Amino acid sequence: MIIAAIFFLHFFFALVIFTKRWQYETVGSAFINMALIGILFTVGWSISSIISKTLMTPKGFGIYFDRDTFSLTVLTIAEYFFYRFYYDDIFTGHDKGIQSQQTAPSA
Repeated sequence: MIIAAIFFLHFFFALVIFTKRWQYETVGSAFINMALIGILFTVGWSISSIISKTLMTPKGFGIYFDRDTFSLTVLTIAEYFFYRFYYDDIFTGHDKGIQSQQTAPSA
């Protein structure tokens, strides 16, 4: 169940980034950002799985938090900090200031 929630969070985040980039840039930029998120997810999951295999047994901490769930949790935490830096304009709302300057009527 935790794994499904983590996959849903990644899917929802990818849709938000796709929508934001499509609105403020181009469709091509939106697809490139989706590809970036997909590549980072697959490569990051592989790396975090290697790390989790060295730290714990396949059973992990129980039936709901096994080794795969642990590796996805580590991946999600690492991705949060990376995306917080990479998509700074979306997380902090700097794009709202740019939008309001473009639509302001001239005197």
